[in-house]
Amino acid sequence: MIQRFPKWLALLAGGLSATGFAPLNLWPVTLACMALLIHLIATAPGRKAAFARGWLFGLGQFTVGLNWIAIAFTYQDAMPHWLGWVAVVGLSCYLAVFPALAALSARWLTPPVRARADLRFILGLAALWLVTEWMRAWVFTGFAWNPLAIVALDAGWAARIVGTYGLSALVMLTAGALLLAVQRQGKPAFGLAAGVAAVSLGGWALAPVSAGLTDMPITVVQPNNDQSDKYDPEEAMRNFARLAAQTADRKAPRGRIVFWPEAATEDFVEDGYPRRFYYPETAAGVRARLTRPLNDGDLLVTGGAKLDFDSQGQAIAAANSVFVFSSRGEILGSYDKSHLVPGGEYLPYEEILGPLGLARLVPGTIGFTPGPGPQTLDLGRVGRMGLQICYEIVFSGEVADRANRPDFLFNPSNDAWFGPWGPPQHLTQARMRALEEGLPVIRSTPTGISAVIDADGRLLDSIPHHEAGHIDARLPRAHAATPFARFGNLLSLGLAGLLMLFAVALRAFRR
Repeated sequence: MIQRFPKWLALLAGGLSATGFAPLNLWPVTLACMALLIHLIATAPGRKAAFARGWLFGLGQFTVGLNWIAIAFTYQDAMPHWLGWVAVVGLSCYLAVFPALAALSARWLTPPVRARADLRFILGLAALWLVTEWMRAWVFTGFAWNPLAIVALDAGWAARIVGTYGLSALVMLTAGALLLAVQRQGKPAFGLAAGVAAVSLGGWALAPVSAGLTDMPITVVQPNNDQSDKYDPEEAMRNFARLAAQTADRKAPRGRIVFWPEAATEDFVEDGYPRRFYYPETAAGVRARLTRPLNDGDLLVTGGAKLDFDSQGQAIAAANSVFVFSSRGEILGSYDKSHLVPGGEYLPYEEILGPLGLARLVPGTIGFTPGPGPQTLDLGRVGRMGLQICYEIVFSGEVADRANRPDFLFNPSNDAWFGPWGPPQHLTQARMRALEEGLPVIRSTPTGISAVIDADGRLLDSIPHHEAGHIDARLPRAHAATPFARFGNLLSLGLAGLLMLFAVALRAFRR
């Protein structure tokens, strides 16, 4: 079957490989599918066939893994809902180019001997897979969702050293070791497995003991506000009432940090906007209402929005923002989202796609503008907080200000759009950021999955999808900065270079 239907097999294997991601987490299936992909690329009759097999594998994996994008289209009326599946397949056709490039480059730079996978070919393919995943995170603004490393999250200590993309290469090497063992190449299979184990144990040794908890009390709120009600003015007060009900607790410890989701308020909280049209009530009144459920000394961290105006007082742009309020309603700091969601908060190539009837999923006529990038807010006795709004948390190496390292990251999100697959996938990627950076991550969403994640990427507490509730906990401690936290993806790319160097050395040795 492998020789008769290699393209169909590549497509099927790609689709099955996506079951290793959340919510199914069938990582052994992914590992077996990756081993099969290596074999299919190595035995392809030429580079063009290798590219095609890599592309079909990617098409299957991304189409299955990104099915949640189609569900997001059901929450808007600007476009037909069936267009969501067109978007999934169209995006997958583009994303599949990256594994295809890895396959093509491996056949060109480290071609296998005797038309079957060997150690040199596997080393080269793992290195190039790493590079193409890193490229996928920034080419055309990037879409870094579901890197291969996610299937190894629970044993992914190596991410502290080589990051997510380096861990993806280690997963590929593990699949290669499995394939070599099946082909009865015992010594190279053992060598690959030993190398992966050594890097993994090195990452584990950096922080073999949990960092523990601080004395800072926190409350993470999930109101279970449905996406279909989000932009309904008649539901606004009921949505806020759910937030307030999960927050107000006069018996709670004083001085809490209360975390609310992305865009928890639709009202503008800043003073000075030029027309009363923008204020259903005064900005001071909005701030007083938002902070009324707090106790004295508490801080509220919540999602909201900002506007920019032209000289005539007309709003020309918006920012997806997070504000920090004192219990007296003072704005203590803010952060503007940098990585906007393509197709969600802005429409790429709008001058071309707009006339075709396409629109962004977030309603409104005012476009969103990106913020300056990772920032750290000093909250005094609370410590230093880094912020990553929603989708931003998936970008490895781009979530923390390295010059002003935070003590924890807050990731407010709105996953109510994304059905049963999107929220758990988003959560696993937030856990990976915690592991590689050595920082705890706090997540608050309207309807799941809100969570407290420690600096080892472990889930300490969470609120499931479609449930209202709150988490009362203590803020986890951070680890000392990991090697990846200090040097970022330079270490990932360094691993790629090292693997290619080994592949070249093996070729020279054989000659």
